Amino acid sequence: MTARTIRGAAAAALAAVLTTGATACSNPSGPGATAADSAVVGIATEPETLSPLLGYGKDGNSKIFDGLLTHDADMKLRPALAEALPEVSADGRTYTYRLRQGVKFSDGRPFTSEDVEFTYRTILDPRTNNASKTELDAIESVTADGPDRVVFTLKYPYAPFAERTVLPIAPAHVAAGQDVNGGEFTTRPIGTGPYLLTGWSKGEKITFRANPSYWGGEPAVKKFTMAVIKDDDVRATRLRSGELDAAILPPDLARGFAGDKTRTTYAAKTFDYRNVTLPTDHPVTGDTAVRRALDIAVDRRAMVDKLLDGAGKAAYGPVPTDSPWFTPGTERAHDPGRAAKILDDAGWRPAADGIRVKDGVRAAFPLWYTTGDKIRQDHALAFASDAKKAGIEVTTEAGTWEVIEPRMKTDAVLAGGGSPADPDFDQYLLLNSALAGDGFNNMARYENPAVDRALTDARESGDPAVRKAAYDTVQRELLTNPGYVFLTHIDHLYVVNDKWDGPGTQVEPHDHGLGSGPWWNVEDWKPKQK
Repeated sequence: MTARTIRGAAAAALAAVLTTGATACSNPSGPGATAADSAVVGIATEPETLSPLLGYGKDGNSKIFDGLLTHDADMKLRPALAEALPEVSADGRTYTYRLRQGVKFSDGRPFTSEDVEFTYRTILDPRTNNASKTELDAIESVTADGPDRVVFTLKYPYAPFAERTVLPIAPAHVAAGQDVNGGEFTTRPIGTGPYLLTGWSKGEKITFRANPSYWGGEPAVKKFTMAVIKDDDVRATRLRSGELDAAILPPDLARGFAGDKTRTTYAAKTFDYRNVTLPTDHPVTGDTAVRRALDIAVDRRAMVDKLLDGAGKAAYGPVPTDSPWFTPGTERAHDPGRAAKILDDAGWRPAADGIRVKDGVRAAFPLWYTTGDKIRQDHALAFASDAKKAGIEVTTEAGTWEVIEPRMKTDAVLAGGGSPADPDFDQYLLLNSALAGDGFNNMARYENPAVDRALTDARESGDPAVRKAAYDTVQRELLTNPGYVFLTHIDHLYVVNDKWDGPGTQVEPHDHGLGSGPWWNVEDWKPKQK
């Protein structure tokens, strides 16, 4: 499914799309003189590494690397380094991939099954600092069975396993001889993808050039740059001046381009949610009554209307309401009266200043959001306003992740996430008690045995009905004992110079800018004929 494309005045109606990521292009030839065969897009954040062994490009669309599989515009799996979709055994535990012939890495060495085995084995090695290795927990073994055949054996019939094989493949002949966590490969990678890395100035830009030997054909866009531009206003200014080719913008800034006939606006549907973590280790947010009250004290509809200008949906969990995995009946109505009763019944009584107190504990806690992120700031302020009406004082604080992360055990955070590939990809990492405090996994340190069992049942079954029933259980448990207050699912809005044929959008995850956006398929773009 691709997003709608809106031109001219029609873009105004969708200019209200909000997003945390941002993209823009800086013009290497100077303002207003972008070369026809170059594109530069901005991103709000940059990766910590360019090594797939450490997590780079794990969800696909890496420009330097390819996975065994990739996604098309409709998010359906299709072959990449594999010549076809995998053969799956009847018990769902063996996946066999036959590899594409004649593929070479950018240094001229051939790609083989040894590279696939090396990549997955290295990621799963306990010594490798890959925060996402839990995503591959189902793998029991991976074996190079001849130069063009790879066999994965799973511990259980993990239904979405093929989705995990969009993960980029690293060259064993290069990376195996280095320190996986800090070697040169982490910043100077070699892959089989459509682009070669030419430079990385951290905090500024990542630059690429077309791979002339790419197995899919040399891209027409010869130079591609991702400019790191965190500030929304700066991106918009550079876009308007002609210095930039494209940007992902919040609605108030995107609206200014609605009548521009030289640019196209792309609105991408997403699984991208914003939520508030409710840490169990805080005396207020760890109280189930407070959690339940906050979950219905927030006015999600107002957030969608006022913060997103309608370009999004109310969120009641990680699964969007229009997904077939959503459980009807788990919607939360905005009900301040019921929220007050829940708190009253639990012994949280209003003090003279209106803020509730129980056993000498004031119903107050901090809520952190990332500095410079207007969308998170707006959501945090709206949440705090709704909470205060219920007698709970929320103090909003801005900081970098370096400041926020050490505080996540006790302090609430305006967080985000979302993946369209499979419900396991969000829910297992977000809610599994075994992952409490594991980096950004289960940030709220949520513990619920019923949820743990359901998450395991869902990922270990190949039966769609069993999986649906398990995720229904998870969503109903979050209704009675929320560990997070989910606020909205947001759409992403991009403004792009109208000079290429080929841009479009996929259904997007939370992480966007690097692999998502209209440039997800930049290797297929062609300059428009004048």
